[in-house]
Amino acid sequence: MANPVVHFEIMTKDPEALIAFYREAFDWDIDTQDHSGGPGVPKYFMARPNGEERPSDGINGGIGGAPDGYDGHCTFYIAVDDVGAALEKVERLGATRMMGPDQVPNGPIIGLFIDPQGHTIGLVNAD
Repeated sequence: MANPVVHFEIMTKDPEALIAFYREAFDWDIDTQDHSGGPGVPKYFMARPNGEERPSDGINGGIGGAPDGYDGHCTFYIAVDDVGAALEKVERLGATRMMGPDQVPNGPIIGLFIDPQGHTIGLVNAD
């Protein structure tokens, strides 16, 4: 696959409750350290379903607090070479840019779009 899915994300109004759920339901290893700092994200915790920084099976992700006035989303991130160019391309194809490209502090460049049928999809630079 040229542009693989590399990260999942669940944004919610109560991240602590959802973290407890996924820990109990699936034995996920979820950081207790808040990694917030992304654009408008009040809290963000890394989820490593098999406990590995670079998983040998599956993908890692995050569970975070939704910004004020937003109910949240469950999405995945697609690795692309250029987030800005990819956002422009999906807009030409009928998607709506939600945010980005934005630099996550000490992290990658990301963007979000809403596909033509209303799904929130993330983009992250392939580096």
